[in-house]
Amino acid sequence: MRRLRRVLMGLLLGCTWTLLAAPVVANAAPPPQAPGYWLAGADGGVFSFGAPFYGSGVTVPGTCGFTPQPPSTVNAAFGCSAMASTPSGNGYWILNAYRSATGFGVANQPPQRGCTSLNGARGSWTGVVSSVGGGGFLMVSSDGGLAGCGDAAPMGGLTSLTLAAPIVGMATTPSYKGYWLVSADGGVFAFGDAAFKGSMGGTSLNAPVVGIAATADGGGYWLTSADGGVFAFGDAAFKGSMGGSRINAPVVGIAATPDGNGYWLAAADGGVFSFGTAPFEGSMAGIPLTAPIVGIATYRSSVPG
Repeated sequence: MRRLRRVLMGLLLGCTWTLLAAPVVANAAPPPQAPGYWLAGADGGVFSFGAPFYGSGVTVPGTCGFTPQPPSTVNAAFGCSAMASTPSGNGYWILNAYRSATGFGVANQPPQRGCTSLNGARGSWTGVVSSVGGGGFLMVSSDGGLAGCGDAAPMGGLTSLTLAAPIVGMATTPSYKGYWLVSADGGVFAFGDAAFKGSMGGTSLNAPVVGIAATADGGGYWLTSADGGVFAFGDAAFKGSMGGSRINAPVVGIAATPDGNGYWLAAADGGVFSFGTAPFEGSMAGIPLTAPIVGIATYRSSVPG
């Protein structure tokens, strides 16, 4: 009987020690996570790969709905053109080309209500980026007009200029105190603390430029074209492209890895192409979509929320 008591006491102490020691193990630093990405569809659908899902805009009346002007026959539910994530990756915006951006996760917060703009924005909204704290966003129109919502304020635009091609996207600097605009002919325009590092303006291209992404330190950027070509400027290292390769659908956007040593290209059919340190987390290629993909955004899991 005494021996049985000693055994039971030993088991009890062992269990007690396990319970006491558990918090120490639980508080250990989690293993590093690979960065992921989101894809956004023209109908507001969001597809997450290695990234948390915060919702999509396909629920009626729909984030991407708009009112086509007669005699247009375009689908009134397919009005979105781009997406952007908050700096910490705890939310994202989907940009309606004809209205504004809708936030999901912490990107959908009351402080982001209310916008200020530079006069002369016309056409459609083609690019969107976050403010420094994720409390607002900037969006650019095809003629280079800017609007800032929440705590984001425009630093300049292009409406006073005659552009050779429409603006198709934008990227922000790491400080969020500057941004680049890119046009379909490869022209790049820098504002705030964004430094001009070169462009494809005036160069013959096989396909129009469709997007821009900046390096981690803001010392360079990549442009991508609809045929998957990639053009690197400043300290942006060329890691490869789909230029010259057969692709099933045109490329619609580019997103950079948090370390600045890789990037993803997204195609309209949901295909994703990874280069450099960008891990392939999955895609929608080969899966029927209700609307084409229009944008890609990086989930910066290495940045505290």
